[in-house]
Amino acid sequence: MGYEWCALAAATLWAIAALISVKPARHLGAFAYSRWRMLMVTLMLGCGSLLTGGWQSLPLGAWPTLALSGLIGIFIGDTALFACMNRLGPRRSGLLFSCHALFSALLGVWLFSETLAGPRLWGAALVLCGVWLAITFGRRGQGHEWETVRGSLLTGVGLGLLAALCQSSSAVIAKPVMSDPTIDPITASLARMSAALMAHSLLRWLRIPLTMPLRPLNREILGLISLNGFLAMALGMTLILVALRYGDVGMVSILSSTTPVVLLPLLWWHTGQRPALPAWLGALLTSGGIALVLGA
Repeated sequence: MGYEWCALAAATLWAIAALISVKPARHLGAFAYSRWRMLMVTLMLGCGSLLTGGWQSLPLGAWPTLALSGLIGIFIGDTALFACMNRLGPRRSGLLFSCHALFSALLGVWLFSETLAGPRLWGAALVLCGVWLAITFGRRGQGHEWETVRGSLLTGVGLGLLAALCQSSSAVIAKPVMSDPTIDPITASLARMSAALMAHSLLRWLRIPLTMPLRPLNREILGLISLNGFLAMALGMTLILVALRYGDVGMVSILSSTTPVVLLPLLWWHTGQRPALPAWLGALLTSGGIALVLGA
C-alpha cells in the first residue's frame, strides 16, 4: 500500500470515529474524554508492540522527539479539537481542523524543502477546494442538535485552529524519526500516546476543575471510547506515521484532510438530512484531485 492510500485510509477511519466521538465527548467533557481515550489506546498499542516485538526497534534517542510530537498533537491538539466539537459540532470543527493541511504544506516547504508540481500540485489544490466546499455547504438546514453553537463561537473557532496547528506541527516533528524504515510505527504511536497520557494524568492528579468529568463514566460510554480510540488512534494515527515515512508532510496532510468529505454520506445516514448540491460538488472535486495525486 502506497503512502497515499495510508493517508486516505486514515481519513476514512477519522470520519467514522468522528461520529462515534460526539456522544462520549459531550458526556464526559473534552479533557476527561481525551484522557480515557488515551488510556484505552495506550493499552492497545502497548499490547501490539509487545506482541510484534516492535518496541525493540525504537532507539532511546527517538523517544523525546516522539514524546514532544505526542504532547503537541495529541495532548493539546486532540483535546482542543474535542472542545471545539463540543461547542460547534462535527461539521464546523471539521472545517477548522482541515486547515492543518495548509499549515503542514507550508511547514513542509519551509523546513524540508518539499515541493508540489505538475499534476500533484493541481490535485492537491482540487482536494483543498473540494474539502472546503464539502464542509461549508455540508448541510441544508441547521435544525439538528449537532449544528447548535454551544458557548462562544469565537472560542470554538480558536480551539479548532489550535487543533489544526498542533496536528501539523506534530507531524513535522515526527517526520525525521519516521523516515527511519527500521522504526515500528505501532511503537512510535505508543511513544506519542504515552507522553500525552502522562500529561493528562498529571492534570487529573492535580484535580484541576477543567479536567474533571462532567458525568460519571458508564459501560456504554467506555465502549464508545474504546471503539473510537481503536479506529482513530490505534489504526488511524499509525497509518499516518507510516505515510510520513514514505511521503511528504504536506501531501500526507492534504490527503488526510479529506475526512470531512467522507463524513458527508455518514452525516446523511445519521441525521437523515441530505447534504446540499455544492457539498457533493466538493466531494467530486476532491475525488478528482485524489485521482490526479495517485496517478502522478
